[in-house]
Amino acid sequence: MTLTDTKIKTLKSGKKAFIESDNGGLHIEVQPSGTKTWRMRYRLAGKQEKVTLGDYPTYSLAEARTWRDDCKALTGRGLSPMALKRGDLTPDDATPTVKELAQAFIRKWCLKTREKAKAADTVEVFARRWYAEIAEPANSNPRNIKRILDKDVIPVIGDKQIADVTVTDILAITDKIKNRGADQMALQARNMLKRLFAYAIAREKTQFNPAAAIEAKFIAQAKSRDVALTLEEIGKLLRAIYQSSMKRAHKLALHLLILCMVRKSELIEARWEEFNLEKSEWEIPGKRMKKDKPHLVPLSRQAVAMFEELKGLASGSEWVFPSRGSLDQPIAKSTLNVTVRTLEVDVRNFVIHDFRRTASTHLHESGFNSDWVEKCLAHEQKGIRGVYNRAQYADQRREMLQWWADFVDGQIEEGRKIIIGRFGKAFQAI
Repeated sequence: MTLTDTKIKTLKSGKKAFIESDNGGLHIEVQPSGTKTWRMRYRLAGKQEKVTLGDYPTYSLAEARTWRDDCKALTGRGLSPMALKRGDLTPDDATPTVKELAQAFIRKWCLKTREKAKAADTVEVFARRWYAEIAEPANSNPRNIKRILDKDVIPVIGDKQIADVTVTDILAITDKIKNRGADQMALQARNMLKRLFAYAIAREKTQFNPAAAIEAKFIAQAKSRDVALTLEEIGKLLRAIYQSSMKRAHKLALHLLILCMVRKSELIEARWEEFNLEKSEWEIPGKRMKKDKPHLVPLSRQAVAMFEELKGLASGSEWVFPSRGSLDQPIAKSTLNVTVRTLEVDVRNFVIHDFRRTASTHLHESGFNSDWVEKCLAHEQKGIRGVYNRAQYADQRREMLQWWADFVDGQIEEGRKIIIGRFGKAFQAI
């Protein structure tokens, strides 16, 4: 079977290097690090030799095949591509025709290989490769990384060789960001560069990580997210949500996040098969939970009413929040984040995860048992106490979450000047 670009892109590295063959001795070797390198085997004077072109995708499949054909033309004339590439053989004593062939090979491949290798090792080229192969697939919100690369890193050191980047270069980037008053963004940039250069070391592009040489505390003090909305902010935020132009389903989703105390992914990836609205229960399977253990969410009257409305909005989809483009998949992980960023509301540094912290803070302050609150958050406790807790508190949590839903309703009502809909006991969807 000959190689295709699709097949090459999908080749996954293993614990040992392996090869995938094309034709005429050409093959690609996949290293445990993930590097894919073009090589060719051929026989000359009864002996087998192997010569290397370079890495994929620096050299495309089409280029590798052209290189293979040029190598075969040399071996047909009794010349070794390996010796020419290493500089161990010069064609000066060869016949004019063979000399021209060898010189053309050197110009086309030996010099080109060195130039391509140098270009591939610039910060810009390598960083974009790292982003596509490592950073983007591994991050739920890779746009922040791309923004730092495009705005702050590449304009400053994009043309430098990876191996030539110094601590001074990294500080120039972080200092420039701090001068904008964005200390935390400067720290994020340093952390991102630390990961990028760790990857460069693994790829044998450099032996030094200049970002790791700078301690984070010398750039900025990391701030843990400790925002819990005040009573006034709860009402202000939810009123702003319902007053906005976002889709009705998205408004309900944000409201449900604070009522149910679940993580964003647990809500937006929910299927209707998980719900028993007659019993006011939502059973999240373990495979969707952070700790791989099933989690029961007792639903308040308000939450049940919202899910009943969402059932009608789902247009028969198995997903509670189907995608706008297809009923066969849920909304994207970034959808609710984007809707929140469009809100015009004076609430300090708010992010969606703060809903969970807000609920936990106010429930604790209102005197509810900490075990009940932690169970609602799916924070599993260890030891005998944890085993006991898993079988307990269902009734207590149900009463607590109903109290919390009524409490949140009260904050929405305070100073309300818009109609947002009525749910459950106090509110019925309109």
